[in-house]
Amino acid sequence: MIQLQKLLKSLIQPVIAVIFGLAIGGIIISLTGGSVLQTYTELWNGAFGNFYFFSTTLARATPILLIALGVGFAFRAGVFNLGGEGQMVVGAISAAIVAYYLPAPGIVKLVAAIAAAVVAGGLLSVLAGWMEAAFKIQLVISTLLLNYIAVLFASYLAGHPFQDKTGSAALAQTPMIEQGAWLGKVFQGMPLHIGFIIALVGALLLWTVLRYSVFGYEVNTSGKNPLFGAYGGIHQVKVMLFSMFISGSLAGLAGGFEVLGSQYRFVDGALTVPGYAWTGVMAALLANSNPIGIVFTSLLLAALQTGAMGLERNTDIPLEIASIMQAVLILFISAKFTKQWWRAKKKGADIRGAA
Repeated sequence: MIQLQKLLKSLIQPVIAVIFGLAIGGIIISLTGGSVLQTYTELWNGAFGNFYFFSTTLARATPILLIALGVGFAFRAGVFNLGGEGQMVVGAISAAIVAYYLPAPGIVKLVAAIAAAVVAGGLLSVLAGWMEAAFKIQLVISTLLLNYIAVLFASYLAGHPFQDKTGSAALAQTPMIEQGAWLGKVFQGMPLHIGFIIALVGALLLWTVLRYSVFGYEVNTSGKNPLFGAYGGIHQVKVMLFSMFISGSLAGLAGGFEVLGSQYRFVDGALTVPGYAWTGVMAALLANSNPIGIVFTSLLLAALQTGAMGLERNTDIPLEIASIMQAVLILFISAKFTKQWWRAKKKGADIRGAA
């Protein structure tokens, strides 16, 4: 019962944020002379209007969900992994290279490619954690800067040594993976692949680990009260490195699934332009890093994006209206964290004054 109350509490915030976002969006639509009701009807239809659109929304939610789960897990441990974009991209390029060049049957290629994506994303994340532990380089800085290194390095690999020479010479992409190594579809002829099912299982597994395992207790304690955790014998560096690996591996898995289940090759820019990584960060923050709540916030943000595409197709309202709504969500998150920071600061001042 207590866990259900916590879950419902974690869902209240994104609901309120969406209401604010819709309200602000409605005001802007009215100022541009558009019909608010028609706009939001088309927004809904673009995301859930038929089974194909619904499948497209779930497919778009898959990388967002995986990245958000990784970000949320890191946040639970008190570490800030903002390198999801780079970790996703190295996972994607690793999966594409392994799936194409490994001399093995299709199913073996698929499993090996998924493993390569997980390891590549996890190791890149651990590199940032190691620099924090060894050289005191802030994770916020190192993970952000590693994004540029990872994205540009993957672009070089796709545009030079592993470029598909049979297509356009101007397009940086790897060769097409054989069909036997593709990730299966949930519904025949629909965009949704089984990576979404795996992501849902991953969310349930992370929730179970955080709720019932010793490691989950160490993660939560390290994030909420690191001094108490250190006093209780929790190895802070070990928890940080393990959390960073799990966080990065989920981001790498998101990139691998996009290659193996949607694009069937690595295409330069195909993962960075949609902004999956930063949408994942937003989904994690909206859900207060609750794995079950992240499932709903990821679906919500994915629906907002796919719905906006339908909105642009069928009305004169520009696609950027969804970006405005997302900006409102970001402001809502910022206001929440500012309020929490102010309360913590005031509480600390009261304690010092009493002492």
